[in-house]
Amino acid sequence: MPGWATNCATMADITDDAFLGGRLRLRQPRQGHRAGHDAMLLAASTGAKAGDRVVEFGAGVGAAGLALATRVPGLDLVLVEIDGGLAELARSNAASNGLAACVMALDVAAGAPAFALAGLSPDSVDVVLMNPPFNDSGQYGASPDPGRAVAHVATATTLADWVHAARRILKSGGALTLIWRTDGLTEVLTTLERGYGGLVVQPVHARAELPAIRMMVRAIKGSRAPLSLLPGLMIDSEAVKTALTDALALPLAGA
Repeated sequence: MPGWATNCATMADITDDAFLGGRLRLRQPRQGHRAGHDAMLLAASTGAKAGDRVVEFGAGVGAAGLALATRVPGLDLVLVEIDGGLAELARSNAASNGLAACVMALDVAAGAPAFALAGLSPDSVDVVLMNPPFNDSGQYGASPDPGRAVAHVATATTLADWVHAARRILKSGGALTLIWRTDGLTEVLTTLERGYGGLVVQPVHARAELPAIRMMVRAIKGSRAPLSLLPGLMIDSEAVKTALTDALALPLAGA
């Protein structure tokens, strides 16, 4: 898909938005897929430490990866995004927030040779985080906006392709953290059967009385530990609001 920036007519097409209580500011397209709660929840649910090589797949303008870097200084951060225009915005966002990040325009499904050429060789990464396109086009319908459609609508192989790519570049014992729609739990667990273990699942609810709308999942490459289920995360709870405002870790990050 052509980079969004190539179609940008004026600066009015870009917004400047505050995240993490103003600790992180992101420039992003006014139209199309926009960073929001999912990206911040993913960052807050990802465990990492200074010196770790961390790769975000489908980084967009860099929201989740840069939010994680805001919480955990000293990461070797790589942002992977298929859209060249969004990748440019991610690069600009990293610089304007004083965060070091290598940003590359790369298709997650490109395969091992393309990844190696980009410097992402097998068994070289400590942490991968990702918010893959997870809506089934047949069930949800594709957005008429091309950027939103690419960001949200999955093909039959999207999840498997992204999980496989993560497994390839992760070191043994490295962690994958992802967010997915709750009705796709069976698909996620089946896809993670190969090469991963120690799965931890946390449902995400808009409010306590409502069914979960998302789930956070962490998986460890090569682990044989059994699956565990954390208590549900309530987006409207003061604990979550505080974590997202003060750039604190959520329970999955330390599970």
